[in-house]
Order: sequence, then C-alpha cells, then structure tokens
Amino acid sequence: MTTNLQQLKAEVENELITNILPFWMNRMPDDVNGGFYGQVTAENKVVRNAPKGGILNSRILWTFSAAYRLTSKPEYKEIADRAKEYLITKFIDQTYGGVYWQLNAAGIPTDTKKQMYNLGFAIYGLSEYYRATQDSSALEEAIKLFELIEKYSFDTLDNGYFEAFKREWNEMEDMRLSEKDANEKKTMNTHLHILEPYTNLYRVWKSPELKAKIENLIHIFIEKILNSDNHHLGLFFDEKWNRKGNSFSYGHDIEAAWLIHEAAIEIDNKQLLEKVRAKVLPIVDAALEGYQSDGSLAYEFDAEMQHTDTESHWWVQAETMVGAFDAYQLSGNQKYLQVVFSTWEYIKANLVDCENGEWHWSRMPDGSVHPTQDKAGFWKCPYHNGRMCMELMMRI
Repeated sequence: MTTNLQQLKAEVENELITNILPFWMNRMPDDVNGGFYGQVTAENKVVRNAPKGGILNSRILWTFSAAYRLTSKPEYKEIADRAKEYLITKFIDQTYGGVYWQLNAAGIPTDTKKQMYNLGFAIYGLSEYYRATQDSSALEEAIKLFELIEKYSFDTLDNGYFEAFKREWNEMEDMRLSEKDANEKKTMNTHLHILEPYTNLYRVWKSPELKAKIENLIHIFIEKILNSDNHHLGLFFDEKWNRKGNSFSYGHDIEAAWLIHEAAIEIDNKQLLEKVRAKVLPIVDAALEGYQSDGSLAYEFDAEMQHTDTESHWWVQAETMVGAFDAYQLSGNQKYLQVVFSTWEYIKANLVDCENGEWHWSRMPDGSVHPTQDKAGFWKCPYHNGRMCMELMMRI
C-alpha cells in the first residue's frame, strides 16, 4: 500500500513513464495515413480504418507536450510534433476556421460540425505545445481558435457559450456532444472545457481580453452552473440559464472544483480567488457523496430515476485524485489525502492494465472490466490519467 507522498509521487511518475505514455507511443501512430489510429478495442486490437476524432488528437497533443515540458525527453516531443502537425494540416478547417469533429482513417473530413468543446481541446493542446517548445505557429493557431469561439459562440445577450454550429458557423438543430447528452444550448461540460484551455492559453498569452473572459467564466460557474442548494454542478441549461433537470456528475464536480480553482489562481484576481476558495471544498464534498467503500468514485446521479450509476470510469478516478489532492492542499484536512491514497489503491488494483498498457475504460458495478468500451478511442485518451500523474508529480 502507498502510505506517504514521496512514494505516491514515485508511483505515479512510474505509471506515466512506463505504462501510460508507452501505450500511446507504440500502439497509436498511424504510419500509413499520418496522425494516430482512431481506436484500440477493449481486446487491445488496433482498428486501422476507424475514424479519427479531433478530441483524441488534441488530447494526445496536450499530454505529450506536457510530458515533454516536464521531462525534456525527446521521444515525447516527437509524438507532440506529430499531433500538432496533424491537427493543423488535417483537423483545422482552412476555409471557415475551427476544428472538424471527425475525419475518416485517411484524414478526409466526415463530420464538419464545430463543437466548442472540440475547439477548446485544440486550444489546450496547442497552448501546451507552445509552452513546451516555444513554437509560435502553435500559439497563433490557438489564438485564432479563441477568437472564433468568442466571435461565434459567446452569447452577448445572456452570457455563456453556445454548444455547436455547422461548418459555416450557422445554427444547428442537434448540438449534443454525445448521444447521452440532452440537446440544450448551454452545458456545464462545454463551459468547463472552455475555461480549462483559456487558463492554459493565458499562461503563455497575457491578453487582457482573455483574462476578462476567464473571470467571466468563473462567475458563470459560481453564479449560474453551481447549484447553491446542494453544491453540485447543473449539467444542462437553456440559453437563459434555466437548469434542465437535477441530475449531476460526481466526476465532473470534482474535476471542476480544481479546474476553477486553477483558473482563479492563474489570473491572479485576489477577490475572485477568495470567492472561489469558499466554493472548492463544498463542491469536493458534494462530489464525494458518490465515494464508494472500495475507494472508487461513482459516475453520476440520475435524478429522474433516483439512481446512482456506480460504474467506476477511468477518468473519474483520475480526476478524483487531483481534486482531492487540491482540496488537501487548500485545507490541510487529512480526509482528502486519505481519498487520494484510497483511490490510488483502487486504480492500481482495478484499472491499470499492466499486461497491455494504459487503463481499462471502467469497472462495472459487478466488478468486471467493461467488455466493449475502447482502450483508446474518440473519448478514451491519455489526458485524464496522464494529467493526474503530472499534476501530482508537480504538486508533491
């Protein structure tokens, strides 16, 4: 069992360098069509003709850029270079701007919608690549994407950001990020993943406009998205910020707690930071209502069915590690540190795939590994678990 912070730091560093990153370096580069394969199945089979998602490519870019920045290992820069090149030449729409949602295996666009979540991750990856390499072309592309989000997606009437547009930036009927989402104009998830890249972009580009946009996003979270009755984040909203339904996501709650805190620290607005710090621990505590006796965090609570989904997703456990550690750093309260240690034991025993590399998608409520969800794919990327390792390496 991991019992002290130095041991934990050594273990997460080892996990990153010997298990997570090698999987992506060795299995994923597509040497026929460029970029990366779009899918590795639960059975660890590479699907060579799988479509390629913008989110996966951008998250690979972020992960390997961050890993290179932290370690200076040239092999990480090689993967980051590949991801950056492919993003700029294939995923960025040279005619209308923005990022395509999906390409086929050969790199031809097959879904050209402009999802703000997708543009956000491209900014996240490109800004991190610039942090790691000082390549000004990456920063230029990131700033262009920021300007497009502000031009087309920002709601000048009711504040916040609309979800998605057609290729030419016209309105679209179905704006959902995925099939399980409600078709609403504004969502917590997209706002979180605009705040996150804007924060990273601000690290390298101290634009007053960008700073104001980050401040505004933090206010949106505190005043509109956060449910002050129970400290959970609402998931779906109409354009007037009326909350649609009362379900919540334990994983997004704990991820948001530390990302909002990080944003407030980065922009150095002391008054706003105080406001945020008053909210961090209540949000973390609300998220930990879903904490299981085995050391895992449940996925979400469905208010309509009055049902807690206890499937333990890889990304939720990774975010629990960072969110709980951030809460420990903020409060000094050992209970949060205990969550970090317990969740890490759960991850090692249940999610890390020592034989084939990377982590399993999830464990089902009966304890079995999810039989069909990808090992790598549109949504299964190295960024949640890779970032968790790097955050703890930096914080301890």
